[in-house]
Amino acid sequence: MPEPPLPPDLDTFLARPNPAVVATLRPDGAPHTAATWYDWEDGRVLLNMEESRLRLKFLRRDPRVSLTVLDEKDWYKHVTLMGRVVSLEDDPDLVDIDRLSQRYRGGPYRVRDRKRVSAWVEVERWYAWNIG
Repeated sequence: MPEPPLPPDLDTFLARPNPAVVATLRPDGAPHTAATWYDWEDGRVLLNMEESRLRLKFLRRDPRVSLTVLDEKDWYKHVTLMGRVVSLEDDPDLVDIDRLSQRYRGGPYRVRDRKRVSAWVEVERWYAWNIG
């Protein structure tokens, strides 16, 4: 599997608000997956989740993560990014979740009364299918 940097066509693909699924690791090593919003910035991935989410608990224990991003119109086109969470930060003003909501829904995030945490993922390896 190739290492970063990603080629320009994948950068362009990841800049779009495509559907994505994130995988984390349970304590027994089994995968845990969840549909998610993401953003792509300077070769890193931004994720954001409610403080109570299991995936956050798993990321705090083991920072390894995989994100598969699917082309919205053709799921045979996809890219998988594998790496590690290098930063977990509280999102008290909901800036990051608003950023993701704007990207996917065109407006601020609707739920304003729950604590959120942002995770920045540094990509270590990747592969793509039918892109470029």
